Amino acid sequence: MDTSESTTGSGTASESEAPDGDRSVRAGWRRWAMDTRPLRRPAFRRLWSSTIVTAVGSQLTAVAVPKQIYDITDSSAWVGYASLAGLLPLAVFALWGGAIADRMDRRKLLLLTNAGLAVTSVLFWVQALVGLDSVLVLIVLLALQQAFFGLNSPARSASIARLVPPEELPAANALGSTVMQTGLVAGPLLAGTLIPVIGLSALYLIDALALCVTVWAVFRLPALPPTAAAVGRAGWQAIAEGFRYIALHKVLLLSFVADIIAMVFGMPRALFPQLAAQTYASYGEGLALGLLFAAIPIGAVLGGLLSGTFSRARRHGLMVIAAVIAWGAAITGLGLTSSLWVAVAFLAAAGVADMVSMVFRGAILLSAATDEMRGRMQGVFTVVVAGGPRLADVLHGTAGSALGTRTAIAGGGLLVIAATLVLAMVTPALREYRI
Repeated sequence: MDTSESTTGSGTASESEAPDGDRSVRAGWRRWAMDTRPLRRPAFRRLWSSTIVTAVGSQLTAVAVPKQIYDITDSSAWVGYASLAGLLPLAVFALWGGAIADRMDRRKLLLLTNAGLAVTSVLFWVQALVGLDSVLVLIVLLALQQAFFGLNSPARSASIARLVPPEELPAANALGSTVMQTGLVAGPLLAGTLIPVIGLSALYLIDALALCVTVWAVFRLPALPPTAAAVGRAGWQAIAEGFRYIALHKVLLLSFVADIIAMVFGMPRALFPQLAAQTYASYGEGLALGLLFAAIPIGAVLGGLLSGTFSRARRHGLMVIAAVIAWGAAITGLGLTSSLWVAVAFLAAAGVADMVSMVFRGAILLSAATDEMRGRMQGVFTVVVAGGPRLADVLHGTAGSALGTRTAIAGGGLLVIAATLVLAMVTPALREYRI
């Protein structure tokens, strides 16, 4: 019997006594609402529950670091330099962390890296509390934090396939992605509210305490040792094996390519400040900027809450293609409108499409790769997800300056649609992939 329909004895009795109309309404809502079957798995539930806390806590630090750097330097350029300084350790340690995750017990690796993240947050708190006011110290701590995150993320994502069955992977990814996107909305809003009340340094301390919850949740997970097929050291040779594995398994490579197309051509966040100051200035620059940045995460959260509409789909590759095309169409609409509210609607629609894409790209990585390679696949995934938007910032910033914001955005959206259609036509491996 499908586990999504199992109930307790009393629940079954009450449902059998309910009128047919009431039962059909509840069944209809279950088909639309988020698929929560993975939460019936105790180990996954522990891991996911800890994410609820850290999703908000991590965003407090994500706001506090650039705010503190700007307060010290009075320069947005330094904020940008700090972001780039964190990219290199994230990329290097995500690739290495993926190899390590395939060679050691993933539970132990999660314990070590989450503890490292917690210690780093404590160090952030100490430097802010004593008023050190050193940009160099902040950049070093940011690089250390990103290194720990790079080691942590592949192990965390790769562990999901050991905690839920294959048919529940899309639902598990939807649950995790929804929580993370909710953190992207709630975290910055909470940070803006708390800074005047408790001070900037306290945000770091809250993040550290949230990470302690994660350490406890990971401690209660079952052991996740490497499989017998995982042999050798987690060095550069193992990383190279991961890239060769991607090249030999075309559907994995194509899932990365689809995300690169969507993000590099179709992520116009670098143009949001200019849009707010020029195109939507009549609405109020501050309001426009806040809405533009919040719209995609809000759409992603909405997509997650209604993920029951798509999470049971079996043609994962086709869902990725459709989602990326929908993303491109929404970004094209953004570039063509002069109304802020219509722009927000298009960005929210893009957020829904991005959620669908994330869910099924993640499911493909976990189902198409063998367990001894999943860590390395997730490491590459982390680099692609982190690097794509940064490349998009450079591309859209340059194109926006040369062609104008609306032309650059609409042109990028059309490029996403065209490139994805070509990818789907010439490479059947992705569009035909299913579980």
